[in-house]
Amino acid sequence: MTTDITVYWNDRMLDHEPPKGAFKFPFTPIVAAPEVHPDRRERVQNIRAMLEHAFGDISETISPQPASRAALERVHDPDYLDWLAEFCADGGGRIDDTTTGLNEHTYDAARVAAGAAIAAAGQALDGAKDGGGEVLPYALCRPSGHHAQPDCADGFCYLNNVALAAEAALATDGPADKAADRVAIIDWDVHHGNGTQEAFYDRDDVLFVSAHNDHGSWHPEYHPQEGSITEFGEGDGEGYTLNVPLPPGTGNRGYEAFFERIVTPAIAGFNPDLILVSAGQDAGPSDMNGRNIATREGFRQMGSKVQQLAEETADSALALIQEGGYQPSHLSFATLGVFEGVLGRTVDLDGYGTGDPFEFLDEPTELVDEWLDHAVDHHRESPVFI
Repeated sequence: MTTDITVYWNDRMLDHEPPKGAFKFPFTPIVAAPEVHPDRRERVQNIRAMLEHAFGDISETISPQPASRAALERVHDPDYLDWLAEFCADGGGRIDDTTTGLNEHTYDAARVAAGAAIAAAGQALDGAKDGGGEVLPYALCRPSGHHAQPDCADGFCYLNNVALAAEAALATDGPADKAADRVAIIDWDVHHGNGTQEAFYDRDDVLFVSAHNDHGSWHPEYHPQEGSITEFGEGDGEGYTLNVPLPPGTGNRGYEAFFERIVTPAIAGFNPDLILVSAGQDAGPSDMNGRNIATREGFRQMGSKVQQLAEETADSALALIQEGGYQPSHLSFATLGVFEGVLGRTVDLDGYGTGDPFEFLDEPTELVDEWLDHAVDHHRESPVFI
């Protein structure tokens, strides 16, 4: 039973700051007051405040070491890493015509975030080896990582934290005393984890399961992946990428069905040594970068489900890796729900109780069921379902 939390965090991750503009887009003269980029530092500051208020008695914060160059090269191309370091050293800026920007501190902050994810995965494996599972490792990463591809930045991401954590867990020279043979990554961020998919697309030792809005490709060079069900893996990895596009308006019931119909049987069939969650809580009703309506209760259910799966299949080896979430206030409520689910401990907030003040829309259940039926029919061909 999980009773405590280890938070991997360092204030150096606050030094990353993308350029201001028109929301996430470049500045335009028709906007009189340029906005702070949605990847604002208040996102993670609010999560830290939530952890202190709700779980201060059971949480410990550890400052991670920045990921080494050797660790980064397990996922990323050396030429890309050289470019990233040089671009930041020159002051940063926006990358071409994308919504992704950097400053002089981004590379260092991203290395710390990657180190946090690697350390969390190592702790999860070591806890399982010791017959534990009492402590939940949580990498509070900023910047996020799941869009970063081996050879380019994308979607506010520069180094792929969860992919680096998986590779470190699989490596015989990694930080854990016991290397994993199989790692499962569950990505519930409202955006497709295209970078993670790209890193393991031809591999059968990593299962990647992603539920996301059906947003498709958003850039021909930096984000060509569609996140469709037909992106299913290739070669040895065929059937080990399970994409589940969801219609706008998907809420708690849809995510519950996603776990029951796809995640649970897939994880059981894969039988991983470690479960990593790309925990982006941007599927909420007020998140300006998402189109879904999952609430604190929905995230509570998801947290409970991943904890149960880790206990049943991975000797409780579970780590959470923070991804997106861009309405800073609701991000705290949603992330609180995740921890409540994993810990089996509901927090009664003064003035809010155990609910979610952002809950206000109804879910289109018939449409969600139709899309899930389509995904289930397709993914039955995966080896993990056979």
